[in-house]
Formats: sequence, structure tokens, C-alpha cells
Amino acid sequence: MEVDWSVVPGFLPQLLAGARVTILIALAGLVGGTVLGLIAGLMRAYGGVILNAIAFAYIEVIRGTPIVVQVMFLYFALPVLAGVRIDPMTAAILAIVVNAGAYIAEIVRGAFLSIPRGLTEAGLAMGLPQWKVLTHIVGPLAFRRLIPPLGNQFIVSLKDTSLFIVIGVGELTRTGQEIMASNFRAVEIWTAVAVLYLAMTGVLTFVLRLIEKRMRIL
Repeated sequence: MEVDWSVVPGFLPQLLAGARVTILIALAGLVGGTVLGLIAGLMRAYGGVILNAIAFAYIEVIRGTPIVVQVMFLYFALPVLAGVRIDPMTAAILAIVVNAGAYIAEIVRGAFLSIPRGLTEAGLAMGLPQWKVLTHIVGPLAFRRLIPPLGNQFIVSLKDTSLFIVIGVGELTRTGQEIMASNFRAVEIWTAVAVLYLAMTGVLTFVLRLIEKRMRIL
């Protein structure tokens, strides 16, 4: 079978629809994952023994298991254990939240602990409460330092959405597979899928670099 690129435009609307699902999963999952990661990271950096232990256990369990296993657990095992049935889209978003949150937690912990302790001690010596020291002194400096690794995690999570093909989520990879199965145009379809992924990660990389340049520590 000869390569025929003219078939790609006809399937482009379907591929773009799959890309929109991919973006939705990644966006919703990363918003939740960032919030969860911030909380867990601060628990690791400034929590007591109990909070630190809880955050540490969560991070180690999630980082030590593949995201495919995590989404399969949420979709197939959770209904058995908790009696709660969730649809594939919800399971995919929750998997990104839980998975990205563990990695973001370590990014947050490292960024906050990288700030010289003298700044914290100076803020406390001025009579500021701990939460104000974190939000007004340590936080802004730490935020600048966590942007590069945080951006990398965003890109990884965006590409991880392709793994949710295992539970039938209609994202970009699943859409490409269904199209390819109907016409056997593997070269054309998978090239188009790859180009769309490159476009999404390229836009995200460009935005993150702009943010990094504006907040660069000289």
C-alpha cells in the first residue's frame, strides 16, 4: 500500500476532536494535580511528623507504580472496593490529578527548601506568622524556581493521557487507533497524531518559556 497523505484532511476533524479531549483531561487533571501537589509538598516541607508521613506515603506509592496501573485501579478496582462507579473520563482525570500531584509535591518541596533558611528566620523575627512568611517571602521566590520542573511535569502529564486508551477514553491516541483500524493507513494517521502531539507540547513549551523569562531570577 502506497503512502497517501491526501487521506489525512478527511480525518482531521475526528483527530482534532480527540485532541480536544486530550487537552481537557490534561487541563483538568493538572489543575487538580497542582493543588494536590502544593498541599502535599508543603506537608513534606513544613508539616509535623504525622503530616509528613502521610504525604511521604502518598508520594512513594504513586511514584512507585505506573500511571496505567493507577487508572486501571480507579476504573476497575475502586467500584469493587468502594461501590462507586466512575466513567472513563472521570477516571482519566483523577489519574492525572493523583499521578501529577505526587511529582509536583516533590517539586514544591524542593523549591521551598531551596530558599535560604535565613529569609524565613528573618520574617519570623519581624513578628510575621508562619503562613505570611511562606506566602509573602518564601513563596514568591520558590515559585520562580519551580517553574522549569513544573513545566516539564505538565508536558509529561499531557503525553500520559495517551495511556488512557486502555479504558476506552476517546482521546487523540484512541481516535487515531480507531481511524487506522478502519482504513489501515498507519503511516498517515500516526504521523498526523504525532504532529498534533508535537503542536500541543510545542505551544505549552512556548508559554512556559515566556513565563520563565518574565520571572527569571537574575
